[in-house]
Amino acid sequence: MTEQNTQTPPPATDQNAPVVNPQAVYIKDCSFEAPNGPFVNAQGNPQVNLNISTRATALAQDLHEIVVQVNLEAKAGDKVVWLLELQQAGAFLIRNLSAADLAQVVSIVAPNYLMSFARATVSELVVKGGFPPFLLPLVTFEALHARAQQQAAQQAATAPPASSVN
Repeated sequence: MTEQNTQTPPPATDQNAPVVNPQAVYIKDCSFEAPNGPFVNAQGNPQVNLNISTRATALAQDLHEIVVQVNLEAKAGDKVVWLLELQQAGAFLIRNLSAADLAQVVSIVAPNYLMSFARATVSELVVKGGFPPFLLPLVTFEALHARAQQQAAQQAATAPPASSVN
């Protein structure tokens, strides 16, 4: 007697369903400098200047590279204590999204995902440089995205109309 499979097969996946999947997370570029090592005579904590930016590049159809660029400079008075530059990158498979949803994934969702990796790398590098860990603050990529859209809308509104030549 043979056994029959009475289980129902899983439903077929919808080929048109939205897809956002990280494929790889990696350090694209990294630099740490401590000109005097941890032997800087500084009173109190150094002043840290932080600059974060993002960029996106299409690598192939449905495959996008998102890079979070972190630049940090710690200074005690006029002396540089340490400098750190990091490009934390990820390749994301993104499919079946509207242009507006794609823009949100590229400028909000993916950078938020990559920030935890960037935080760990920054902290580890600063500690390996002989300094107390530096923890990157929370970043509101939603606000940065909204500001970029507002600036683009303002530029479009103030741009002179295109002239037509007959």
